[in-house]
Amino acid sequence: MSFFKGHKGRRSYDLLSNYNHFMPGYTNLVWIVLMVILGAFIGSLILTPFIAMGYRNEVEIYGMLISYPLMFIPAMLYASAVSRRNEGFVESYAIDSSNFGSRKGITVAFAAAVMTLATAYVIEPVSMLLPDMPEEMEMMMKRLLGGPAWVTLLSVSIFAPFFEEWLCRGIVLRGLLKKTGPTLAILISALFFAAIHMNIWQGVPAFFMGVLFGYVYYKTGSLKLTMLMHFANNTMAFAMSRIPSLENADYFSDVLSPWAYGGVYAVALVALIFGLILFKGIPQKEGNLGGCQKIDSIF
Repeated sequence: MSFFKGHKGRRSYDLLSNYNHFMPGYTNLVWIVLMVILGAFIGSLILTPFIAMGYRNEVEIYGMLISYPLMFIPAMLYASAVSRRNEGFVESYAIDSSNFGSRKGITVAFAAAVMTLATAYVIEPVSMLLPDMPEEMEMMMKRLLGGPAWVTLLSVSIFAPFFEEWLCRGIVLRGLLKKTGPTLAILISALFFAAIHMNIWQGVPAFFMGVLFGYVYYKTGSLKLTMLMHFANNTMAFAMSRIPSLENADYFSDVLSPWAYGGVYAVALVALIFGLILFKGIPQKEGNLGGCQKIDSIF
């Protein structure tokens, strides 16, 4: 079955459909946050003995492969349990749909990836207004992106898109869409997405990316699509960190002439606008929650 094609009956990506009946209100969202904090504590607790035994360097290189998934597992177990309890008793909407209208999935996927990379460039001037990142944090970021390639790719290009999109779009945004209007829901979920990065240097661009991802999720209901967008953004950042000529550059403006920077900015802005127009034109079906299909319509 196609990666983007939905069907009647059991969902092909069963791991996601386990959360279809978890439609969190504000109380549930508080519990989800507490579960994420608990998961982060458990991950830290598991790694601490290895640091005490003198394996600090190994923990810095490989620790994210353990601590990062563990941060989300308690929340996922909680959401899955509540979803099973709610099945048949609450009005539910699929956590992952494929509301692409008449457009083919590959076309939508390509447009979403291009739009993501364009947005990363367009919002760069906002990041340039932030104060310089503290040296300790800058070194931490370099260690994160500068470890073994397979560890970095697994952490930032696989784990982060999967777990963060599950939480910020599939759980937080979908729940908020049930409680409030789409604009406010997208903004709140984007703020939540920014907050989990726990620093303004990642949080500010994450907010704008969160608005973009949230809008695409609202229009399509496709969690796999926002995971792809998240993957494109993070993988581009990783690739750029491995290019020697860009290693010490904080922004594109550090390596491009003003004319080249402005020209690329204009192209990126046009690409973003065309992408937004494409997604704006996707129709939404009556009875759905934005692009999220009502469960009765897919089972």
